[in-house]
Amino acid sequence: IVVTGSDDHLWKMWALPDGNIIMTGEGHTDWLSGCCFHPSGTQLVTSSGDTTVRIWDCVKGGCLLILGGHAHAVRDCSWHSCGDFVASASMDGTSKIWDVNSERCRYTMCGHRDSVNSIEFLPFSSTVLTSSADKTLSLWDPRT
Repeated sequence: IVVTGSDDHLWKMWALPDGNIIMTGEGHTDWLSGCCFHPSGTQLVTSSGDTTVRIWDCVKGGCLLILGGHAHAVRDCSWHSCGDFVASASMDGTSKIWDVNSERCRYTMCGHRDSVNSIEFLPFSSTVLTSSADKTLSLWDPRT
């Protein structure tokens, strides 16, 4: 199974190798830039030009949670390996760590001088790697 996001504001889940569409997610109001499965595979996080991050139920297909707080488009998203946190990277120059259980932003990381284009948790760690249009990579410990 793979998931794709598109300029048509939709994400689609595809079965491989036959290529049949299993599920389509509607709700974002601008292009999709990132899709990432929860470690259990039961949920999906998406990022969008509409400045939101959304969490989806992969069984029922509906949106479970909308996380808003970025000032500009969100370029990427990633799940932490524990499944309780989502990271987002934005064109506003910030990255955020979201606590899915409390539905709140726990940390905002500032330091890049341009759009933050990708974000990833290091496996089984609280360390986050970001890359930016300012031509830098940064490693963050959001707890400090």
